[in-house]
Amino acid sequence: MAKSIRTKEDQRRYNMSRIKSKDTTIETNFRKALWHEGIRYRKNYSQLPGKPDIAVTKYRIAIFCDGEFWHGKDWEIKKPKIQENREYWILKIERNINRDDETNRRLQNMGWTVLRFWGKDIKKNMSVCVDEVKSAILQFKIDSYDELWGEDECYL
Repeated sequence: MAKSIRTKEDQRRYNMSRIKSKDTTIETNFRKALWHEGIRYRKNYSQLPGKPDIAVTKYRIAIFCDGEFWHGKDWEIKKPKIQENREYWILKIERNINRDDETNRRLQNMGWTVLRFWGKDIKKNMSVCVDEVKSAILQFKIDSYDELWGEDECYL
């Protein structure tokens, strides 16, 4: 079978076309772990700004599973290391970072808790990430209780 010869640009285009924007392995595994803990959610919830990967609507928690490259993890360290098509990638990643910040602000102004996890953190420390979601749920319950009964009153 003849091997097709591709230019560097063709190969990059092919690789980029295979990158998924939703239902990645990391997202799917994280959702399964949340479901196993009894945490019910909506996926890719389009009714919220930024269309969170996971939205725990009952507790107003928006969860994003961010890829390190696309969302600029350690950006100031990695930015100088970009060698090819620098102008494009620097602009793109910085736009993503700014969009993420704006999405966080909009969701927080709507009363939502925003949790962002790096893909590698989910992969390596799934239980820690799940525990962080559980802590956010507990905090929501405490805040709701305080709103209902008042912070200074204790009815034990």
